[in-house]
Amino acid sequence: MDFFAREAKVRHSSRMLVLLFALAVLAIVIAVDVVCAFFLVGFRPGPLIGIAVAVVVLIGLCSAYRVASLAGGGAAVAREMHAVQVPADTNNPQWRRLRNVIEEVAIASGVPVPEIYVMQNEAAINAFAAGYTPTDAVVCVTQGCLDKLNRDELQGVIAHEFSHVLNGDMRLNIRLMGLLFGIMVIWVIGRFLMWGGFWGVGDNDGRGGRGRGSSGQVALAGLALLAIGAIGVFFGRLIQAAVSRQRESLADASAVQFTRQTSGIAGALKKIAVFEEGSALQAPRRDEVRHMLFGDAEASSLFATHPPIIERIQALEPGFKPEELDAYVKQWLAAGGDPNHIDLHADLHPWERAVHDFARVDGDADIRSTPPAAPGQARGGAIGGVVPTRGAEVAITAAAVSAQVGSPGINHYQAASDLHAHIPATLAAAAHDPRGALAIVFALAISDHPDLMAQQVDTVSQAFDASLADATRSLATQMGDLHPMLRLPLAQLAFPALKRRPRPQIASFVTTLDAIIHAGGDVDLDEYCLAKLVQAQVVAALDPSASFKPGTLKLAAAQDELRDLVALVAHFGNDDDETAQRAFQAAMQEALPNASIMYAVPDDWQAGLDRALAALARLTPEGKQLTVRALTTAIAADGKVTVAESEMLRVVCAVLGCPLPPLLCDRP
Repeated sequence: MDFFAREAKVRHSSRMLVLLFALAVLAIVIAVDVVCAFFLVGFRPGPLIGIAVAVVVLIGLCSAYRVASLAGGGAAVAREMHAVQVPADTNNPQWRRLRNVIEEVAIASGVPVPEIYVMQNEAAINAFAAGYTPTDAVVCVTQGCLDKLNRDELQGVIAHEFSHVLNGDMRLNIRLMGLLFGIMVIWVIGRFLMWGGFWGVGDNDGRGGRGRGSSGQVALAGLALLAIGAIGVFFGRLIQAAVSRQRESLADASAVQFTRQTSGIAGALKKIAVFEEGSALQAPRRDEVRHMLFGDAEASSLFATHPPIIERIQALEPGFKPEELDAYVKQWLAAGGDPNHIDLHADLHPWERAVHDFARVDGDADIRSTPPAAPGQARGGAIGGVVPTRGAEVAITAAAVSAQVGSPGINHYQAASDLHAHIPATLAAAAHDPRGALAIVFALAISDHPDLMAQQVDTVSQAFDASLADATRSLATQMGDLHPMLRLPLAQLAFPALKRRPRPQIASFVTTLDAIIHAGGDVDLDEYCLAKLVQAQVVAALDPSASFKPGTLKLAAAQDELRDLVALVAHFGNDDDETAQRAFQAAMQEALPNASIMYAVPDDWQAGLDRALAALARLTPEGKQLTVRALTTAIAADGKVTVAESEMLRVVCAVLGCPLPPLLCDRP
């Protein structure tokens, strides 16, 4: 099942969740009315209808309140679990290993680097991903993960959690938290009334009233509501388990597809099975997040949200037998397995296909000095003897690239690992620093021309201060030999630190970046892509619940916007109008075969791209898939793929919510 099919399935699951919730609420309303009819108001339609409406409103308001309390996205969930945020520039060796693994998996997945949290008081092996979209996602692990898992096992757990990010499970999980909270309110009210009746609430106060038995009636009503609430919780747990179990199995399989080895995630599951703590959490609100955890929050449960551990291991290793667990642990310990031993680079893979899109030549061009009508290749040196070129003779196809969206494989992880390792240490350190992250992104937009650079650096100085301007100038100089494929990964390493800046400073940062980009009058394509990526992955994270809007627009209703986007991609990627028109026609035929649309490039290409992307972001999953296929067809029409084209495709996919891994492969 591809990314777009999974997106459609998540929408279907969301509708089913709402339906099941509505049925549970209906059952609760009927039960409350029956209790009230026997104990409080009798069988009078008027009062019973009023009570039913009040119950529905109460549940709805409580659910809405709970969802609103989670408007901060994944970070709000992590804080409720008493997790602490891992600083971007941490010196803790365990946290550095965790950040190293997560950054590599994020680059390989084509999603923003998430915020990282650790539940320091939890000795069990567990983790979760939470958020509305990949932009505001967090990955949270227990201290037990850091203490008990080696790097491969930690990587398997993280890959499992990233599959939830890519599959859209996080949005469903947050909605489920809100709905369960609403159902549980009846149980809370029942408990309050029961204890109130026990302590005499409702007895006659000497001035007339209902008599000495009123408190008993209140207690009985509370007990009845408590039972009704327990029924609601019962059905809520069933819904929680039903939503979660299948998705956990899919996430296990996706993690194996991602890392191409079962030993990591299987090893983590085996350790859950043999260690006393297992995956059981101690946090008071663990039940609310059970459906989003790597392992079930309780050692055993009637309503398990995950398949049994042994079944999960056997699904990964079909020949595995439970009696092998003791031997596994003994072997691990005998081999000197020290879970606290950290080697940040022990498992880095050699450079393999991260320059798959490009050929070996003697020279390279500079996109920053090339007019937008004919972009070349970004500046940079060679990695592994491979020098970037303006175009390479590779045969990517629409079907292959579309199949890659949200479905990274081992080649993407290996490439991401090497890309991550090749980012110079000084630049990586700056990206992880709260102020350095600002300077990194500014430096990526700084011009090579001395006069224009001076003007841009002065803009930074006026908006912030002289020290940040000096840091920007220094980093821009260091980026002179930066491989072009490292530009976007470097920017994405800086985004988590940027998102933690105060809102006014982020607003000033965005304004300053825009001023830098427009300082020379003309905006280059790579500068536009950088600004658009900041908008999509930093600014949108400020209001995560408001930023996510399910796409409902059909592609046929957005064909003008698709025309503008494809025309601009064809225009930028070809040397003359004739070849650009052929690329355009092939792309439109791929997306809208029955439409007759003429090639036309918008006069204002930036405004045209802005309008097109804003509309296309509201497409249905099927429409987004066709858009990705159309763009890929336009790029591949001349048989050449440039870094500029690859980056633009990746940025467009980020805006559309279709994470694209770092490599463009020639087969699905």
